[in-house]
Amino acid sequence: MPKTEHILIIDDDPSVTTSLALLLKQAGYRSQTAQSPAQGLEKLASQRFEVVIQDMNFSRSTTGDEGIELLKAIKSSHPKLPVILITAWGSIQLAVEGIRCGAADFITKPWTHQQILQAVKTATGLAAVAPRSNEAPGTRTELDSRYDFGHLIGEDPKLLRILELIGRVSATDASVLITGESGTGKELIAEAIHRNSHRKEAPFVKVNLGGIAAALFESEMFGHVRGAFTDARQDRKGRFEIAHGGTIFLDEIGDLDTNSQVKMLRVLQDRTYEVLGNSSTRTVDVRVISATNRNLAEMVEQGTFREDLLYRLNLIAVHLPALRERPGDIPRLAAHFAQAMGNIYRRPGLNISPKAYAWLQNLPWPGNIRQLRQVIERTVLMSTRDQLDIEDFTLAFEMGQHEKARPEPAPALGSMTLDEMEKAMIVKSLEQHGGNISKVAEALGLSRAALYRRFEKYGISV
Repeated sequence: MPKTEHILIIDDDPSVTTSLALLLKQAGYRSQTAQSPAQGLEKLASQRFEVVIQDMNFSRSTTGDEGIELLKAIKSSHPKLPVILITAWGSIQLAVEGIRCGAADFITKPWTHQQILQAVKTATGLAAVAPRSNEAPGTRTELDSRYDFGHLIGEDPKLLRILELIGRVSATDASVLITGESGTGKELIAEAIHRNSHRKEAPFVKVNLGGIAAALFESEMFGHVRGAFTDARQDRKGRFEIAHGGTIFLDEIGDLDTNSQVKMLRVLQDRTYEVLGNSSTRTVDVRVISATNRNLAEMVEQGTFREDLLYRLNLIAVHLPALRERPGDIPRLAAHFAQAMGNIYRRPGLNISPKAYAWLQNLPWPGNIRQLRQVIERTVLMSTRDQLDIEDFTLAFEMGQHEKARPEPAPALGSMTLDEMEKAMIVKSLEQHGGNISKVAEALGLSRAALYRRFEKYGISV
């Protein structure tokens, strides 16, 4: 079915408006052009458009002030109209200011046809699935009839609003940033977005960025050719190439160091990359979903995370509530895990008593859903009864807490080699910092690359 979206192009360069209009026409879009902000606003006042593409400069001045003023004027009179900015790499900060003022996206010069069409497709797609302001999320039954949410358990209103949102945006290629405490199910949400998208038959590639050493970032993400570095004995595909046509899930995005953030921004901005050891540029078609348990806004203020990268990642932001914020779902989740454990351990009659459900609901669950699952499994392994009661869970829960708090006896230093001492220190630091590689490296005074070499040397699995 041909596209009929009407797009307004505002730029004082006739060559730009002509080339953009031709590109959009070939892709099935209708467009009009305006040579100045005043002409653009005049057309917006008299006609209906689905998207605006505007330049940031309309005179000899390159400050971008005119572009920002035009954007503010458009958003003032048409607050829901998507505006895509065209800017230069040297004025990325200007583009970030535009996003703050309500722009839907920004494209850097020199732009490619793919960038323009992808930005327009995403903007029109999001506008099409935007909910009406008075529209309430559907019931769980209604949502399940429209989407595949089979692995997501719960009916809490907070969860239903999230499911409604990810169901709508899954049909688009918009980038999604999922935030929330550890153990809240960010990976499951990412999988659900992919499973309900038009990319569902293509690869879903998961990448734990917190587990990739900075020195290996380019090789892991973009691949390398044989001989690119000392240990490159054969060609290797990068994660982006493997995910081509599908979805890439960037977990622990907040753990990226500043140099890797620049490289990540480039591929997300241009959808191009270079394989390590090969100077030819490759193009990738991929939907990006990222996740973190860190506060990226605070990291931006502290200067440890790039603001332009944040805006690239969170076109759609999804924040998952902690388990303690949706206590009504705890019995449903507990029952689901008990049934799963019954299948795994061949105990089909497993169930949980009503009193135990109430007891579980009153716990704080700092480890969220992941901790609940671990407690259920530990209880199943320790109890011989089919109906699990409060005392069964109490014993398993307290044992878990005791194991966390119990210090391990330190072996006598005189009986250990230097390698054994170093390995013990690394293992202990991993436990103390919850497996956070950056914090472990900092505590031990090592670079991430050096720490990874020691993981390999001592056979330590993270």
